[in-house]
Amino acid sequence: MTNHELMLQTAPSPTYNLATSKNYVLKTAGFWVRFWAFLLDILIIAAIGGIIINPIFYLMDWSLSQSAWYAPISILSAILYYSYFVLMTKFFGQTIGKMALGLRVISLKHEQLTWSDVLFRDWIGRVISNIFKPLYLLTVVMPNNQGLHDFFADTAVVHENVYIEKELISTPAVEPNQSLALEKIESTEEVEIVSESTDK
Repeated sequence: MTNHELMLQTAPSPTYNLATSKNYVLKTAGFWVRFWAFLLDILIIAAIGGIIINPIFYLMDWSLSQSAWYAPISILSAILYYSYFVLMTKFFGQTIGKMALGLRVISLKHEQLTWSDVLFRDWIGRVISNIFKPLYLLTVVMPNNQGLHDFFADTAVVHENVYIEKELISTPAVEPNQSLALEKIESTEEVEIVSESTDK
């Protein structure tokens, strides 16, 4: 009986049985529910603009019909649009449209949304998505139903009170005495190989 065989008999063999446990996580919001929330937000923004911005233009006798991006009405409307999403998301974690449908924006890397998260998501990311509107369809195929603006900020939109079951699979760690025994087996094999080559 060789040293190698003795070591294999005496060393405990590690087990690699997979252990499964169940975890419950918030369900991510799909394309359509986010679409209806977004439409509701657009209506609210239009109403706010009609109450605040339009009277100012009437008083100043400024034109409301100019469509160029540099026109005063376009600039003020853009400021209102992005400020609404940035401020509502930062201070409430959701816009009014999301509140109505029970949705919330969460960070995938922080406990709370930071200013950088919100600015990347609802300013930079949303500007790009608004220029290339088909990018909003990424929520259909991206992990966690993320849009491009979510991907930039590492955020996701979830249902507030809806949880789904997620299975976690883990492998138990090898105990210290098991790893030590494995190291001894490897070293014994090396010694045997060296001795065999010396004999030849």
